[in-house]
Amino acid sequence: MDLSSLHPAPGARSARKRVGRGTGSGLGKTAGRGHKGRKSRSGGNSPPGYEGGQMPLQRRLPKRGFTSPFRKEYEVVNLASLASFPAGSVIDPAALASARLVSRRAKRIKILGDGAIEHALTVKAQAFSQSARAAIEARGGSVEVVA
Repeated sequence: MDLSSLHPAPGARSARKRVGRGTGSGLGKTAGRGHKGRKSRSGGNSPPGYEGGQMPLQRRLPKRGFTSPFRKEYEVVNLASLASFPAGSVIDPAALASARLVSRRAKRIKILGDGAIEHALTVKAQAFSQSARAAIEARGGSVEVVA
């Protein structure tokens, strides 16, 4: 056996369809597209969600709820995560991003009171929960709301 004698197993490869080459080919006349209808026409394809004239699913289902265009989404950071910063450090959005506690493109950050801190910190963020604010100030730290 050598490389020149290698070939696919019998039946592994099939000849490509040559459509529209006469009735004897089995794919002549309508070229395997059937008779009439949307898929038989050239350039005819269905848009996403089209169900052949039946009322599409997204139109059959009832509309529910409301999404406010003015919703403010916050990335949250718990106090337990701030415990890793050294005492007296200033924690701002840039410091949180460099510590990978929030994403670099975080627009709004909210500090939540889950966990505990053992030392004073200066924390700057867009929002604070009441428990987080109380816990930071109880340790002698300060809270600053930034825009």
